[in-house]
Amino acid sequence: MKFTSLLASTAMALGLATSAMAQDDKVKVGFIYVGPIGDGGYTYEHNQGRLAVMEEFGDKAETTYVESVPEGPDAERVMTQMALDGADLIFATSFGFMDATVNTAKKFPDVKFEHATGYKTAPNLAIYNARFYEGRAVLGHIAGNMTESNIIGYIGSYPIPEVLRGINSAYIHAKKVNPDVQFKIVWAYTWFDPAKEADAAKVLIEQGADVILQHTDSTAPLAAAEAAGNVIGFGQASDMAEYKDGPRVSSIIDNWGPYYIERVGKVLDGTWETADTWAGIGDGMVQIGEITDRVPEDVKAEALALMDTIASGAYHPFTGPLNKQDGTQWLAEGEVAEDQALLGMDFFVEGIDAEIPK
Repeated sequence: MKFTSLLASTAMALGLATSAMAQDDKVKVGFIYVGPIGDGGYTYEHNQGRLAVMEEFGDKAETTYVESVPEGPDAERVMTQMALDGADLIFATSFGFMDATVNTAKKFPDVKFEHATGYKTAPNLAIYNARFYEGRAVLGHIAGNMTESNIIGYIGSYPIPEVLRGINSAYIHAKKVNPDVQFKIVWAYTWFDPAKEADAAKVLIEQGADVILQHTDSTAPLAAAEAAGNVIGFGQASDMAEYKDGPRVSSIIDNWGPYYIERVGKVLDGTWETADTWAGIGDGMVQIGEITDRVPEDVKAEALALMDTIASGAYHPFTGPLNKQDGTQWLAEGEVAEDQALLGMDFFVEGIDAEIPK
């Protein structure tokens, strides 16, 4: 689903001040990444989107990127340099880049910026995100069916709404098919650190988890699951298909390419304006990777059916009755969570026995 900010009119006025690119002009696009492009997960998929832009537009688009940029002031330095080097459009691809992107956009009003997973916009700053929680509902369904110990481990990056939505969605759908399921959560406090992610997975396995879910970016948790021998896991952000013959039974894939192509095209034809995009399975921005034969056929069929109902809009992963962790009602029978509530999610649902770090 897409919805355009009220700032669109301001953006249109700004567009009048800067003439639309002629058909023979080239657009220069910068990408700033929080991890290395070889992480096998989140940054890898953003870079696949960059490559899709190059393939789509050929010599009409020149792209550049900087990888492994720390979230914080250094991000502003990198984006400032990109703007000084002539970038027309800059994609900042991690939540922690938000304030740096806002600051840089103020300094360069004629440059267009897009920030992934944040919530601050401006006339020359758009935001975009994927409804990852939709994919986690499908993986939660598989996990709840597949666990034999009834303990599912979850590696969280940071306790921000995006991550909490994912944990809650996975838990709700695991619990629906397995009332005895428990979630154990370890916070890694990083998006990408293979050593920390591996340690988190090992701790969860030692606590009895035989299924590992993750909201971190490397393949290290799958490697730990493979080493354990009797543990399954899922690809995160990318297919992580190298583990398909081992612990990986499916995956959430972030498909950024079509969005990047669309937005670069709008810069080229002079129609770019600020926007707030939040797309999911139905839009193709969130995909479910191949479900392997390790998953029983009936469970696979149910997971695919769940995916289809989410994609069509017939079912929303946060549909009541649902209570918050403290037992107070959140959603009544049949009530669907509104986007604004999901964007600010700061609680676990009832049944999760863990505290959210402050």
